[in-house]
Amino acid sequence: MTQTSLRRLIDLPGVADLEAMALMKPGHADPARRDEFPEVDQVLTAVFGLTAGAAEDAVRPDDWDGIERLSPLDQVEAFAAEGWDVTDAKRKPLRMLAVFAEPLALAMRGAAGSLPDAPFVPEPKEERDAWGAGLAAEAVRFRKR
Repeated sequence: MTQTSLRRLIDLPGVADLEAMALMKPGHADPARRDEFPEVDQVLTAVFGLTAGAAEDAVRPDDWDGIERLSPLDQVEAFAAEGWDVTDAKRKPLRMLAVFAEPLALAMRGAAGSLPDAPFVPEPKEERDAWGAGLAAEAVRFRKR
């Protein structure tokens, strides 16, 4: 599977916001402190239909590989093999991966929760006004005087 055909976790609604929060407050990314940050469970419920607690308690199939217990780098490879990009723009594992790995794995394998039906469409990049183009046109007019 090519890199461009992977579905990006960070493009799911609310994930990028949580990733930014985890940058400012690393406690957001700590699964042991999830009770302090209810917005994490809100995003998990909205995206996968289950909370982090429900994901922990979910019954696993007999052939479950424990993807949620792998190191972040191994998780990146394992999720990529199943069609998911769980890295940021710098190709590093997401800070929130420790929280998202279990619900994502359960949902993508159909063990608990669900994946959103709609295809993931990242928000369009901000259109930037080419202010330099205006300066160039002004310079051309100035030279003609």
